[in-house]
Amino acid sequence: MQKYINKLRDFNELVMFEHSIFSLPFIFIAMVVAADGWFGFVLLILGVFAAISARNFAMGLNRFADRDIDAQNPRTLSRPSVDGRLDANSILIFTILNASVFIAVAYIINPFAFYLSFPILVIIGSYSYFKRFSSLAHIVLGISLGLAPIAGVVAVSAEITPWSVMLSLGVIFWVAGFDLLYSLQDIDFDKERGLHSIPSKYGSEATLKISAFFHMLSVIFWALFVWVAGLNLFAYIAVILSAFMLGYEHYLVRKDFTKIDRAFFTVNGYLGIVFFILIVLDKVIL
Repeated sequence: MQKYINKLRDFNELVMFEHSIFSLPFIFIAMVVAADGWFGFVLLILGVFAAISARNFAMGLNRFADRDIDAQNPRTLSRPSVDGRLDANSILIFTILNASVFIAVAYIINPFAFYLSFPILVIIGSYSYFKRFSSLAHIVLGISLGLAPIAGVVAVSAEITPWSVMLSLGVIFWVAGFDLLYSLQDIDFDKERGLHSIPSKYGSEATLKISAFFHMLSVIFWALFVWVAGLNLFAYIAVILSAFMLGYEHYLVRKDFTKIDRAFFTVNGYLGIVFFILIVLDKVIL
């Protein structure tokens, strides 16, 4: 029994399950707004399964594809895909299984969700290979997580609304911006191995400026989302607090690059949760 528990822990570490917190709040933000409130337990459960299986697929494929790269990077040597705890076949089976779960859940939700599940998997899976030939990998990661609000509104209303596009664009630039900051950790490694990233191509100072610009765009698109969706005071507070939190993130990184993990995981994790809570309050109270 302990053997299976340890294996589950290895897979959990492989995909960093706890980091699902980045995409989940924005799926449910879209669902709350689309349903004009509570969207039901069935869609809640299906939404969780869809989000987790899609992320597990993307992370599993990324770890599978990056085994050779991660084995050379001191920062990633302890990953289960590198240190021998999980072999390539196990990771591949895990990845295919999660893709199948995502497609099955989308089929249960509605036909439009089912049709969209295939291009979504292609998009979120493509990130794993982009850094081998393009510095736009950061944008591709942003698009991958930015599909979450689109998936949320499709689940509820089987359509893509203008406000969901604004919300999605905000997420795209938010994720791309914090991935730029996270990539600063590997700037020297990427240069040595010929991997493509904005930090390795343009340097740390340019990366910080581009990241700040992306996060400014995030705040603008989130404000447009609130306006187009016809939301109220708490939603605008969510946008304002997000702006302050992103500013704090940049302050931390500029002050000390060793604070990148704190900025990446802690600040961004709280941002999504706070945004979600305030949108719920906006729908419940106002």
